[in-house]
Amino acid sequence: PAPMYIPAPFRESDRATLYDFMVAHPLAVLVTAAGPVDAPYATHLPLHLDREGGRLQGHVARANPHVQWLPAAGASVPGLVVFSGVDHYVTPTWYASKQESGRVVPTWNYIAVHVQGAVTRHDDVAWLEAHLAQLTDVHEATQAHPWAMHDAPREYLDAQMRGIVGVSVRIDALEGKYKMSQNRPDADINGVVQGLARLATPAAVATAAEMARRKPAR
Repeated sequence: PAPMYIPAPFRESDRATLYDFMVAHPLAVLVTAAGPVDAPYATHLPLHLDREGGRLQGHVARANPHVQWLPAAGASVPGLVVFSGVDHYVTPTWYASKQESGRVVPTWNYIAVHVQGAVTRHDDVAWLEAHLAQLTDVHEATQAHPWAMHDAPREYLDAQMRGIVGVSVRIDALEGKYKMSQNRPDADINGVVQGLARLATPAAVATAAEMARRKPAR
């Protein structure tokens, strides 16, 4: 399995749920071994999920040293991709059990999804252009007047593409950690949800909503 510590109450194994999270939070961290001593090297990049093919697709700057440690099509190296989002600090003052025993401490609620799989570099221009068009179309879909690649001059696009290389990650292992206070008593969960709601920040509201969805049925 992908290397992540997940206590049983926080484990999420449903592939569709994890895929939806990856699509909603596409900025990820790609980690592979690099250099003669195999030290970990990380690159932050937006990734497009190919659900049917079971792969993630992205691109990195050709000037990024990470590129030299990624083999071209036909070969691969093991890699880890980390997606994260929906998180917030939890103060023990929100716990009902603070008043009862005082035996409480702060924590942090969060969601993380890990992908482990074979990482391959793509220098093929056709692959790269198809990937960029797909990635652009997905993220421009919310705009009133979506930008498309053909809006830019061809020679400009060609020059830009020469400065990047494509990357794909085969999804060999997938797991999610949804740490949303499921291990706490119902009264503590309700107290945290109410405390986050009072803060009313986007991060607090999103975390409260996820906690409410994840509240165990007892």
